[in-house]
Amino acid sequence: MYSLASVLDQHAQRRPGKTVLVQEDRRITAGELRDRVGALARGLLGAGVGPGDVVGVLLYNHVEFLELLFAVNRIGAVILPLNYRLAPAEWEYILGNAEAVAIVTESEFAPAVGGLALDRLRTRIILDGPAEGWTPYASLLETGGPAPDPVDVPEDGLQRLMYTSGTTSRPKGVRISHGNVLYKNLGQIIHLGLTHEDVTLVCGPLYHVGALDLPALATWHAGGSLVLVRKFDAGEVLAAMQRERPTNVWLAPAMMNAVLEHPALAETDTSSVRFIIGGGEKMPEAIVRRIAEGFPGTWFADAYGLTETVSGDTFLDREHALTKIGSVGRPLPHLRVRVVDESGADVAPGELGEIALRGPKVFRGYWRDEEATKRAIRDGWFHTGDVGRLDADGFLYIEDRKKDMIISGGENIATPEVERVLYEHPAVLEAAVVGLPHERWGEVPHAFVVARPGTTVTAEEIREFCRARLAKFKVPARVDLIAELPRTPSGKVLKRVLRDGTTG
Repeated sequence: MYSLASVLDQHAQRRPGKTVLVQEDRRITAGELRDRVGALARGLLGAGVGPGDVVGVLLYNHVEFLELLFAVNRIGAVILPLNYRLAPAEWEYILGNAEAVAIVTESEFAPAVGGLALDRLRTRIILDGPAEGWTPYASLLETGGPAPDPVDVPEDGLQRLMYTSGTTSRPKGVRISHGNVLYKNLGQIIHLGLTHEDVTLVCGPLYHVGALDLPALATWHAGGSLVLVRKFDAGEVLAAMQRERPTNVWLAPAMMNAVLEHPALAETDTSSVRFIIGGGEKMPEAIVRRIAEGFPGTWFADAYGLTETVSGDTFLDREHALTKIGSVGRPLPHLRVRVVDESGADVAPGELGEIALRGPKVFRGYWRDEEATKRAIRDGWFHTGDVGRLDADGFLYIEDRKKDMIISGGENIATPEVERVLYEHPAVLEAAVVGLPHERWGEVPHAFVVARPGTTVTAEEIREFCRARLAKFKVPARVDLIAELPRTPSGKVLKRVLRDGTTG
């Protein structure tokens, strides 16, 4: 099959002068992107990178990140996006586990990367400025000769490796194929109605599927344009909305909350934004309603997805945005969703169970981890570890991670149910709930709350608020007021960190 590099060539032939990438004052057309990617592919081959080789990318959001993705795919190699917030020891583990032969980074990270002990890492490329022992990125674009044709790749050929965030254990490499990306793009193009006129504002980190795939690569696949914000900042996001007139954006809950809280929102013309995609974790209903106020007329497409499925498995359509509030919608074309019990049998509509997925956008296994693959993929179905329910109309509701479900005195407590109530308190900015060990009940809810700036609230006031709105066993037994919630860069609360810090 053809890779993304072939799609790039098609766009360059059809609309060579169309601007497809924007970063601050940089504007790159489809024709320019094709030429730069072709030169970069030639330079990578000259640097010793070949088909099947893994190339690590440790960059903020830059045009060059996407150039590398297309160039690496063009020569049949595999791209490995790296989380820039990890510690050097974590980069070393991931690069070593993936057996990467090359890495591309920028000056901020170069000293740490240069000190990593990696025998197979033979090529180090730096984006900005000269550095001893590094190959300048610009020099790869200056090698002479014709650009290589895109390598034909099988549908199940590896397009990229993406390592899980490590919210539950050591990161695992997710094997994403060219076919996974193709069907993900096609499904989003159909479901979201993407065309060459769409513009996606990319403000989350490109090493994460939310920013890269929800729906950035699908927008580009449809012939649209991408506007990059180097690193998330709510003020920069609003300024880019005013300046570049994007039609869509992905915002994790913490990012969405920051935008809604920013004073510049009231003065920003957001009328170009056709839809906002949520995801990363369950979006609290209180924030969903505030989105409708802050972005009037904009479709909030709450979504569900995982790294293992290249994100965006279900979307809540515009028609049901409020009538099915709290739902993450129905599945994309080419994807089936089930909710099953411990034996793998379907549960009845409305009943809780584990979410299982099947389709050509779903990965086929973890990198060199057969045991983890066998646990996750059973009888052709990917068992996500997430707890949810399907209503009678086929709309999916996410309730919790299996390990985050609290079992108190034999009663199941879905933590988002408690969090929803906490978010309704006028003094609560953010909240997360985990299980607190209890001698009698096994577990009881333990809430962590970030107060809204300028407000004063006590733990007992919050518990009293919950008592009026929740069953007694669901009321947090303890409330801790903290400065901020620990989160992954995608906005997902690190409940493991909160749980590890709890005491009876």
